[in-house]
Amino acid sequence: MRYAPFAIVAALGLAAVSTMVQGQKRDADIDPRSLQLLAEARAKLDKGERSPAIDALETALAVDPRNRGAFVALGDAARAEGLPGKAVRFYREALELEPDDVAALAGQGDALVQKGAVTKARENLARIKRLCADPCPQAVTLAAVIDKGPPPAVQSAEASPKLPGAVEDAKPQPQ
Repeated sequence: MRYAPFAIVAALGLAAVSTMVQGQKRDADIDPRSLQLLAEARAKLDKGERSPAIDALETALAVDPRNRGAFVALGDAARAEGLPGKAVRFYREALELEPDDVAALAGQGDALVQKGAVTKARENLARIKRLCADPCPQAVTLAAVIDKGPPPAVQSAEASPKLPGAVEDAKPQPQ
C-alpha cells in the first residue's frame, strides 16, 4: 500500500512519455496532400514563380504543419527575395522539427551571413561537418558563402557623401 502512490506516478509518467512519442510525426507520416503541394511548389520555384510557390508552401503547412520540407523551401524562397530574417525564422521552424536537418542548417547559415552574423553561420557549418560525410556539398557551399562574407551594407541617402557641385536643398526665403 505504501508503494501505490509511486506506482501511480510512474504509470502516469510512462503514459505521458508514450503519448508524446506517438504525437511526433516522422517525415513518412506527413499528410500526402501536403507532400504533393510541396512538390508542386518546388517545381514552381524552379521555374522562378515565387509567389505561387509560396502560396502552395503555405497551404502545405496548413494541411500538415509538421512538413519540414515546406519550411526549408519557404526559407529558401525568403532568402532568394533578400529577406534573411524571415528565412532564418523558417529554417528555425524546420530545425525545431528535426534538429539535424543539414539542408535547414545550411540555408540558415547562408541567411545568417546575409544578415552579417558570420559567427553563428560558422557554428552551423561546424554542426553540418559533424553530421555530414566528408565531401558534404552543403558544408562546401556554406564555407564558400562564409568566406565571401556578408553583402556590403546598404547606405542610406542621408549617409551618402555630397557630390562636388551638388545643389543643396533650397530653403524658402521669408518675404
